[in-house]
Amino acid sequence: MSAAPEFPRSLRVLRTELWTLFEYSPLGLAQCQRSGNITALNPALEKMLAGPLRIAPSLSFLDLVPPPKRIEAQQLLRELFEQHFASFQIDSEVIGAKGESLRWIAWLVPGTNGIPDYALALAAEAPHERVTDQRLQQVEKLETLGRLAGGVAHDFNNLLTGVLLYCDLLMATPDLGERARKYAEEIRNAGIQATSLVRQLLTVARPKNSEPRLFSLNEVVEGMRNLLGCLIGQNIDLQFHLDANLGLVKMDPTQAQQILLNLVLNARDALPGGGQITVETSNCEIQVLTPSDFGAIAPSAIPCALFAVADNGIGMDAATRNHLFEAFFTTKAGTGTGLGLATVHDIVTRSGGFINVESAPARGARLSILLPLVPAVVLNSHKLADFRSEKFQKALTTGE
Repeated sequence: MSAAPEFPRSLRVLRTELWTLFEYSPLGLAQCQRSGNITALNPALEKMLAGPLRIAPSLSFLDLVPPPKRIEAQQLLRELFEQHFASFQIDSEVIGAKGESLRWIAWLVPGTNGIPDYALALAAEAPHERVTDQRLQQVEKLETLGRLAGGVAHDFNNLLTGVLLYCDLLMATPDLGERARKYAEEIRNAGIQATSLVRQLLTVARPKNSEPRLFSLNEVVEGMRNLLGCLIGQNIDLQFHLDANLGLVKMDPTQAQQILLNLVLNARDALPGGGQITVETSNCEIQVLTPSDFGAIAPSAIPCALFAVADNGIGMDAATRNHLFEAFFTTKAGTGTGLGLATVHDIVTRSGGFINVESAPARGARLSILLPLVPAVVLNSHKLADFRSEKFQKALTTGE
């Protein structure tokens, strides 16, 4: 008769160690009966739970999930004890703890005669998924608002067309008095400015898929002066320092508008009490290291157009600067989507450019965009008047 196998630990020691693991686990653990009643929970789970649940005399697993999830949780728990599956998983908010989310994973602990004695439910914090879902919902809302704004702007533009038409008819009246003519001219000028603003709103709300073309960044800045002035408010001084000899870049002008709009609006938000925003353009060069024909590394200069927006606002610390261009990262709790600067970064890098950030707390911020200039050999082969011609733009795109 063979001897019984010797176990390295007694069952009592094993149970003691399992209980120690239960008590000191960094993850929340709860022992749950078939009825859903919780017979034990560890300290980690107590910390995750909100105050009212923490001091409750008795708890059910259903008490740990919000009402919209309770029917699903009750069905999963029942099917688990009926052994339809070995485990289940469910995500839910923490009751009474705003913005926090838990991921529950429950499995059976087998007992005598194959009948499960209880289930263990493990809880791990899962805030990232919830935050991402919230940001995606914000993106959907912004897209809806963009479509709404585009529709309203389009209808408003039609009304402005009628206003301008009647102004022209009024000014064409032969016996119109000098004062009345002056008033009509002022109305017409205001209508033309409003038409320009509406056109820019439509460009942002309903961007078209346009091909990259050759243009000066000064054109974008000048074209958006009125819109930017309306968006930043009267308590902020908007300054422009534009290089009259700025070189030309090749990209989608609508994307350049997106860059400027995002940078200026972020600068505005950094000036809650007012201040100054400066938009600057200039020619510059960046030094890069490239391998030479002989295998050595040599510096070379790349001519670029500088597109910078600076403010004297609250500034940013190093941690914020490190995450500045990450999608869904925002410092505007409850109002920001975290997509503006991520979009800017994507546009700039796809255009072969670079972004430099200079900022410190209470010392403002300066974001500099460097976009490669069109080589002089291309520019010298055409007259300046040809740069905006359809034939020239097609040649740049197709290489013909």
